Amino acid sequence: MKIENLTDQSIADLFANGIDCSQIVMGYAANKLDINSDDALKVSAAFGGGMWCGRTCGCVSGALMALGLKYGYSEPNSAEQKNALLAKKTEFEQRFAAENGSVVCKEILGYDLSQPDQMAKIMEQNLLFTICPKAVASACRLLDEML
Repeated sequence: MKIENLTDQSIADLFANGIDCSQIVMGYAANKLDINSDDALKVSAAFGGGMWCGRTCGCVSGALMALGLKYGYSEPNSAEQKNALLAKKTEFEQRFAAENGSVVCKEILGYDLSQPDQMAKIMEQNLLFTICPKAVASACRLLDEML
């Protein structure tokens, strides 16, 4: 599945069809990185909703995976490359937090989706289809600038 030309509505539609924030961001980045989009969706599948416990936003996790693929290292003693990657990571996190208020899912949503009573409030207030698409769009726009 190829993910491109994202709008708030297309992002909400992907959510409605079971594709999560981390997958949308990583799937979007797959096109820019020229990697298999199905593999990108699979590797990022467990990171939505702050790893399903309201921790680091899945948009951030997906974006950091993409930055790792572009700027990462795989050999020992790669301090220079590691430092360059960490600088990109820090830049992304700071910019994302400035736009979305945090890099933590439960802080962005105002509720912890791992708690059933709070997840009910998230659903009642339609936050997955209002707040989350904006976070996805923000992450993808930042990746456009950083990849």
